[in-house]
Amino acid sequence: MGKILCVAEKPSIAKAVANHLAPAQAQDVRGLAWLKNYVFDYNFGRTWGASNVVFTSVAGHIKSTEFDQRYRSWNSCNPSQLFDAPIVNYVENDKKVIARNIEEQARSAQVLFIWTDCDREGEHIGTEIRDIALKINPRLEVKRAKFSNIERAHVISAAKNPVPLDEKQANAVAARIELDLRLGAAFTRMQTLALKPMIDRVQELKVISYGSCQFPTLGFVVDRYFRVKNFVPETFWYIKVTHKKEGISVNFNWKRGHLFDRMAVTVLFERCLMAKMAKVIKVQKKPTSKWKPLPLTTVELQKMGSRFLRMDSQRVMKIAEELYTKGWISYPRTETDQFDKGIDLKQIIEKQQQDGVWGPFAQGLMNGGFKQPRNGPHNDQAHPPIHPVNYVVGVQLNDEERRVYEFVVRRFLACCSEDAKGEATDIEISYGDEIFRTHGLIVLARNYLDVYPYDKWESSQQLPQFSVGETFVPTEAKMFDGETTAPGYLTEPELISLMDANGIGTDATMAEHIAKIKERTYVMTRLKGGGRNGGGDGNIEATSTGTRGARGGRGRGRGGRGGRGGGNSGSRQGGNRNGGVQEFIPTTLGVALIEGYDKVGFETSLSKPFLRKEMELQMKAICAGTTTRNDVVHQNLEKYREVFVRTTQQINVLKAVSLGQ
Repeated sequence: MGKILCVAEKPSIAKAVANHLAPAQAQDVRGLAWLKNYVFDYNFGRTWGASNVVFTSVAGHIKSTEFDQRYRSWNSCNPSQLFDAPIVNYVENDKKVIARNIEEQARSAQVLFIWTDCDREGEHIGTEIRDIALKINPRLEVKRAKFSNIERAHVISAAKNPVPLDEKQANAVAARIELDLRLGAAFTRMQTLALKPMIDRVQELKVISYGSCQFPTLGFVVDRYFRVKNFVPETFWYIKVTHKKEGISVNFNWKRGHLFDRMAVTVLFERCLMAKMAKVIKVQKKPTSKWKPLPLTTVELQKMGSRFLRMDSQRVMKIAEELYTKGWISYPRTETDQFDKGIDLKQIIEKQQQDGVWGPFAQGLMNGGFKQPRNGPHNDQAHPPIHPVNYVVGVQLNDEERRVYEFVVRRFLACCSEDAKGEATDIEISYGDEIFRTHGLIVLARNYLDVYPYDKWESSQQLPQFSVGETFVPTEAKMFDGETTAPGYLTEPELISLMDANGIGTDATMAEHIAKIKERTYVMTRLKGGGRNGGGDGNIEATSTGTRGARGGRGRGRGGRGGRGGGNSGSRQGGNRNGGVQEFIPTTLGVALIEGYDKVGFETSLSKPFLRKEMELQMKAICAGTTTRNDVVHQNLEKYREVFVRTTQQINVLKAVSLGQ
């Protein structure tokens, strides 16, 4: 009977997997220091047969990457030398006991079976484990388990279907680690040594750090800040028609929306009044649907969590990791929004039937209401979308765990339901050669909305019967004016969306980059809508057509001259629903850093996402095998070196901005 050494990425996973594989409870044999090694026998079938298993763990990365000793002191060299300074990989003191435990167990093993998370970072940690073990026992066969949750059936399947480590993914992480070290150290030392003596007069800082993801993230916040600060409202004018029929008052909105030329709107409005009669030119009733949500990805979990669960994205991910470790949900770091057809989704739904809140909905899905989830455009070929693995009674979870778990369950059940169904009515009228229209909606079947309260779709007031060719004298026609409103400050869901769209960080690291700019006091946060310049609804940014108390003008009907009118479609809505969302406002230091680099004058500023986005695409190219780690590292160092040289040549520009000159 051969010996197989299994190594997980964290102690909790080692314990959970060992207890699934062991015929009885796995024997806990204490390893070195705090480490636990679980010993049991297991039959791996055709792969390795009956074997003696020692299951242990690491605690994330074992090795660190650092500059050679003579370059570690801030005064040891010019920061520019860090682009080429030799670097070393070594086991830090607090990880040496982990390395020694692997060495001891590997010495007598025939197989090293790695159980790290199935993502790029997990592959790299797997290579660290492998290198330590092979140094002691070069004859080891090395495999890895491919798993995305720690449900027993899934673990057993992974145990009997080992795969090789993915060297390409590990190389992509190694390239990213080297670039982050060199670029972060060079720019951080340069700007801290140059700016800290001046900034310390106002704000005591240990370091003014730079990161190739950190700065574009800050850049998004500062860019929105200036759009708010520099916003100049513009007055616009629009026409609104109201008609009462069958006891129902119907508002018809101008097809043009609004115009910024008062005289032009006045002329058009006069034509409407002179025409007197309005004519119905279109009546259309048609079935409509509100699509159910796509399967849940990490980015979507972070955005929805920060919007609806009253916690920031970093906290959401921490809670999700804990739920995964405890075996309640699948691996929470995934880009995939497609369920593999081989996954038994009904088996997952079946476990949720016992819940007192969403259990009846789950029963309805099992009794014929199940529909295959929609397929999104992303598949990382590593993990399924985030979904519940087991049912857990709410009292077993703390409040934050319960909220995240409930969201994951409700999202999954919604994915397996039907789209909401309704009937939409669109009516258009011609009045003085101008077109006005109204829209009505009747929700006929809520379907997924019954379990997914995070989406809203409500019936509007039922419209009276109109027929094409019908004419009428509008009850009221009025001309209003209003002002465009500034966009709100950037919220966390919006920031995550911008980072995702521009390739800043991965789904696994976005929350960390946001936390870093807060930690460095480059930004501060507050609840959305707080303060004098509090933000409006995110939709305003796209249209810039919010109104600030639209004012009534000349009109026909009971409104008359000077009556107060309502706002147009750009008005803010849903404020209460977004009440817990945080918005970001840059500090003086955050603004100074971004403005300084922008004014240095290179074509691609460090505050913009383009350099980092290109780097992230190159990481994916390493994974695909179309480029190499060395090529990516060399190309990016040359690009950033050019920026570094130019910055040092114009460091006085950066200093002047930081001093507010």
